[in-house]
Amino acid sequence: MPQVRIIAKNFMDMVASLPAIKLDRLYDNPFICEAILRSLPPLAKKYVLQMLYIDVPVTAALLQEWLLPAADHAPSTSKHRVAVDRLIQLRLFTEFTDNRKKETTYLLNRMFQMNLRDHIIHGGVLPREPMASNITVRLPTLEDLDLYAAQQWECFLLHLINSAEADVTTKSISPSMMKVFQRGLLSQRDKEGPRLTESGFQFLLMDTNAQLWYIIREYISNSEDRGVDSADLISFLLELSFHVTGEAYNVNTLDDIQRTTVKDLADLGLIKLQQGRKDSWFIPTKLATNLSISLSDASSRKQGYVVVETNFRLYAYSTSKLHCEILRLFARVEYQLPNLIVGSITKENLYKAFQNGITADQIVSFLQQNAHPRVAEKVPSVPENVTDQIRLWESELNRVEMTPAHFFDDFPSRDVFEAACDFAREFSSLLWEDSKKMRLVVKTEIYGHMKDFLSHQK
Repeated sequence: MPQVRIIAKNFMDMVASLPAIKLDRLYDNPFICEAILRSLPPLAKKYVLQMLYIDVPVTAALLQEWLLPAADHAPSTSKHRVAVDRLIQLRLFTEFTDNRKKETTYLLNRMFQMNLRDHIIHGGVLPREPMASNITVRLPTLEDLDLYAAQQWECFLLHLINSAEADVTTKSISPSMMKVFQRGLLSQRDKEGPRLTESGFQFLLMDTNAQLWYIIREYISNSEDRGVDSADLISFLLELSFHVTGEAYNVNTLDDIQRTTVKDLADLGLIKLQQGRKDSWFIPTKLATNLSISLSDASSRKQGYVVVETNFRLYAYSTSKLHCEILRLFARVEYQLPNLIVGSITKENLYKAFQNGITADQIVSFLQQNAHPRVAEKVPSVPENVTDQIRLWESELNRVEMTPAHFFDDFPSRDVFEAACDFAREFSSLLWEDSKKMRLVVKTEIYGHMKDFLSHQK
């Protein structure tokens, strides 16, 4: 069974993958410089801040001296290498090697250095300021904004599942967002509707942070196809992370590309759009203001809702249609109450999940990550007999491997039989042999060569 893995990068991984010219353009924005500094490992931040007012290259030996002494030098050396590699990837460090002196030096990116200096000393002003309260009048509370973001994200994923229960009153997903879906998560054959791919099924079991990063990454990746420069898009998205959650910002301060981006982000729940009598404005949600936070940050993780019993019964304390549809991917949902979903993890449903490309480890990880608070603190949070059985059922599908083969017997002599076995071994195609009855099985791919070989044997 093929294994498909979705890698969800954070913003700085995407920034590091940009061409050098686009990276230098990003560093012309002081807020981007601050966002980059925030994202760095602690040791890399130390190096950048200590070199902020050094205008000449710093030797690798001097950089090593900035390391704090430790009882075991190996961990410090490892962190040093990780920090330097990260700074080089982001073009914050330029590395010079002098072969005659056998010396390596590092120089801080000049544009980044000057902009960060100015930003630290004088502060910065965003391209747009929050609108006055007498213009916007009634803005949603932070609780209402969180609810809106959750509902938009749920609707977005329900469109992916192609569920009949998706709310028809919600506006349809924009073409640019659907294009993101088409790239790996959905496939469409002639005269058939869109269907989830293996990656699509796996995507639904990822946590919200990882899902968001995957979509944002794909949205940036195909920006060139929409005539949008990826560096400009990354710059705008990082700027959003400096906006205040719940504040209103005038849409008229945006250019045409940014307005289109804001509409797309509203489909995801990162932005809420509102229209006044004269002006229209956008309100960032927590999803937008957390864009520059690393995926490893678990502070935004939602509370779990799933309880699994030793008898394979499953109880999900949730009112979400999306949660119900996700559980259907690997379990049998028996009935749904207003705030409770009851089902069972069955062999038949798991086999269907495995055939769709979902792995046992992904299912177990999903159940553990979404465990209800009452069981999340237990070790293990999901009964061991359930997790072991899920993995055993997966191994049952993989224990037999089909290989096209051909069977040979009736050899005229033992010498010919042994010669045929040696010939098959040379091609690594001998699957089975019975030396007593002089019979063997070889892979189909060498059948023609084997016939030619035997025809020349006496």
